[in-house]
Amino acid sequence: MTASADFWFDPACPWAWMTSRWMLEVEQVRDVTTTWHVMSLAVLNEDRREHDADWLRLLGRVRVLIAAEQAHGNEVLLPLYTALGRRIHNEGRGGQDDAVLVEALEEVGLPASLIEAADTDRYDDALRKSHHAGMDQVGMEVGTPVIAVEGTAFFGPVVTPAPKGEAAGKLWDGVRLVAGTEGFFEIKRTRDRGPIFD
Repeated sequence: MTASADFWFDPACPWAWMTSRWMLEVEQVRDVTTTWHVMSLAVLNEDRREHDADWLRLLGRVRVLIAAEQAHGNEVLLPLYTALGRRIHNEGRGGQDDAVLVEALEEVGLPASLIEAADTDRYDDALRKSHHAGMDQVGMEVGTPVIAVEGTAFFGPVVTPAPKGEAAGKLWDGVRLVAGTEGFFEIKRTRDRGPIFD
């Protein structure tokens, strides 16, 4: 029987990027289907930080993702996220918002006009709905990634580098195990390295 997972991401987060690449590996070695959703670090932190250029860039990117999803369906989120994430994280181009967005939209065959969503609040209700669909399950003291597995949602797993092949499958097996354990909340240790992008 196919398992299901829901994955909430903000393209700015390197840890969500690592975990998303792991989830794609999991789909190759386990019978699981992932549905991708947008959350927003800008929305999560809107009461904690000044609404400066960095905050607006974070918000603009997720607005474009939501606009793309609304116009072209949920199936565009993963390819658009992949195109963005590769540029932001693997290529280290996180500060080049307009160029990164334009190139990512072009790569996946979406209209360049979607970039206009970055500067409007037209999609903010839908963005907040998507954000809260994930975050309300885990609480606002965590960030991204958020994964829901068979009715249980949690932050993480935070892992680097992203496990490949059967190692990815074994981690998935563990995630399913803890997700199915009544009353399980957290396993955590201090990170001793940054994200390792392949």
